[in-house]
Amino acid sequence: MQVNNRLQPDSDRIRKFFGEDASNEPFVMVNLLKFREKAEYADGRETALTGAQAYAIYGAGVAKIIESMGGRSVYAGSVTDLMIGDVEELWDMVALVEYPDSEAFSKMIASPEYQELHVHRDAGLAGQLNIRTKPGRL
Repeated sequence: MQVNNRLQPDSDRIRKFFGEDASNEPFVMVNLLKFREKAEYADGRETALTGAQAYAIYGAGVAKIIESMGGRSVYAGSVTDLMIGDVEELWDMVALVEYPDSEAFSKMIASPEYQELHVHRDAGLAGQLNIRTKPGRL
């Protein structure tokens, strides 16, 4: 399996995620996060923040927006080890966030509050995977 670590989705992924096949049901987003060693802001501002610290600013603000949209942060934790499989480099953090539906997620990312916080996300992340999941049984 090849993993391409990215910061933004391409237009085809956006269309599919929010398109006709998008479920109007609750889902949990699995976020696999890789932080920059030092935060890098696109506007060139000087900062002493690490990537993790910049992302924490984003995360604290976004948690409030998620709750206002009817979602919730389910879990967030540092990746400490790998039991099965091999990867070139471990992710730094895993976060699970529950959203009521794709429409709520869309409203969140379009909101001015989210857009204002987004600079901290971009400054802090070296890359990430966002994986939408739906309830199921093993």
